[in-house]
Amino acid sequence: AELVAVIGRRGKHIAREEAAAHIFGYCVGNDVTERAWQHATPQWSLGKSFDTHAPFGPWITTGDEVDPHALDIRCTVNGEERQSSNTRHLVFDVFDQVAHLSQAMTLEPGDLIFTGTPGGVGAAMSPRRFLRPGDVVRVEIQGLGAIENRIVAEG
Repeated sequence: AELVAVIGRRGKHIAREEAAAHIFGYCVGNDVTERAWQHATPQWSLGKSFDTHAPFGPWITTGDEVDPHALDIRCTVNGEERQSSNTRHLVFDVFDQVAHLSQAMTLEPGDLIFTGTPGGVGAAMSPRRFLRPGDVVRVEIQGLGAIENRIVAEG
């Protein structure tokens, strides 16, 4: 379960105080990770780069309609709550992330920033609990809506 920031204005070396002006809006994201591939290399990006991973939506709420640092965020799997928190608990808030990322890359309109997930992922549970085909994952964020995705085995 992740808050997604949608960049609306191009920028490089963006000051934290100017970050909000570069964000068009926000939506709900599901940062799906294939753990076996994630741990196959020292970099995690491969496990997060499969086709169909990282769904987001169901719409974009413009930045002037919501405070991105005060939103309840929740994830359920087959109706069972796995994650429940608030975006005020992000390790790095959205504006800090925009400022930091823009030091390394030019942010372009339409770029998506998945901002981080609350505790409760299956890989950190004891015993571990991984998603299986048929599971339904629902991610909802206060004021931004909800998305649901069914886990399907790759053909």
